[in-house]
Amino acid sequence: MKYLSLFSGIGGFEKGIQQAYEDIQKLCVENKRESKMPSSGNKKGSDEQLSELCNERLSCVGYSEINKYAIQIYEKHFPEHKNYGDITKINEKELPDFDLLVGGFPCQSFSIAGKRRGFEDTRGTLFFDIARILSEKQPSLLLLENVKGLLSHDKGNTFKTIIRTLDELGYDLQWQVLNSKNFGVPQNRERVFIVGHLRGTSRPEVFPIGESSGKNLKEYTRGQSQGNRVYSVKGISTTIASQAGGLGAKTGLYGIDLSMQEAKITKNARTIQARYFKGYSNRKAETTGVINDKFKIRRLNPKECERLQGFPDDWTAEGTEGKISDTQRYKCLGNAVTVNVIEEIIKRVIS
Repeated sequence: MKYLSLFSGIGGFEKGIQQAYEDIQKLCVENKRESKMPSSGNKKGSDEQLSELCNERLSCVGYSEINKYAIQIYEKHFPEHKNYGDITKINEKELPDFDLLVGGFPCQSFSIAGKRRGFEDTRGTLFFDIARILSEKQPSLLLLENVKGLLSHDKGNTFKTIIRTLDELGYDLQWQVLNSKNFGVPQNRERVFIVGHLRGTSRPEVFPIGESSGKNLKEYTRGQSQGNRVYSVKGISTTIASQAGGLGAKTGLYGIDLSMQEAKITKNARTIQARYFKGYSNRKAETTGVINDKFKIRRLNPKECERLQGFPDDWTAEGTEGKISDTQRYKCLGNAVTVNVIEEIIKRVIS
């Protein structure tokens, strides 16, 4: 499978796709081992399907990103991938053919969304650039990600315009709001995912995806330099921001409601956002932090944010030009997709 990645960040889509294919290869090895044993059942159909997946090779035809720190991190892990840079400057006619388009596009204001002009309504937005690439290349699959608020933006007109546009471009669509906490990472992060299949091609049912058991935050803080003693009732972080987490920020792994003058502990980490290094200004809002031995609240450190987003430890520690500052690591991680969620969706999309 060949894929094009847009708004790529630090490679969350790429890592998820890679892991999905690695899992398939493991299944291929197991299947070959079992095929040598006599079987009483008829598995011809499933075996042939698995054989096709086993022989399929994964390659990225290119990606699009403009943040210099994200690019440095991305290129350290995927040095062979070509960066097409600013999506607004990509000439879609010069792109190589590909099977899958992925991207977590920004939710810009659609100034004329809802006027029922479909493709024309998206002009002036970055979604238009996705649409024009889809219109020209017609890949058989697409996977898009955005914040949950996209569904209600402009009273739902923005989302309707997006769906109408994709439909006009020839895609049958499925979508669902998924929470990262249900995919093995203790972070409460809700995002809407849109899967499209080019009309006339096979259309597996990707959604709905049910909940699965998550991990406890305590597993994510062990061995960390900022203290490993934590107190938790449920152990899930709220959404990780990309600009919060300074010394004065009430943001980290465990929820502390300071307005109540008591430790109110929550199960999930808050959503990791792009402003994580600056902190939250609303003291009454549910906040998160790790309680250390002196009963002080500390922020999440970058390694913990990586874990809550499904990345390997130190994924953002260095780029192609050397070490990355914590400030930039927080920003990049807050803007990233959760790897575990992408992995699960891709498994369903390709199989």
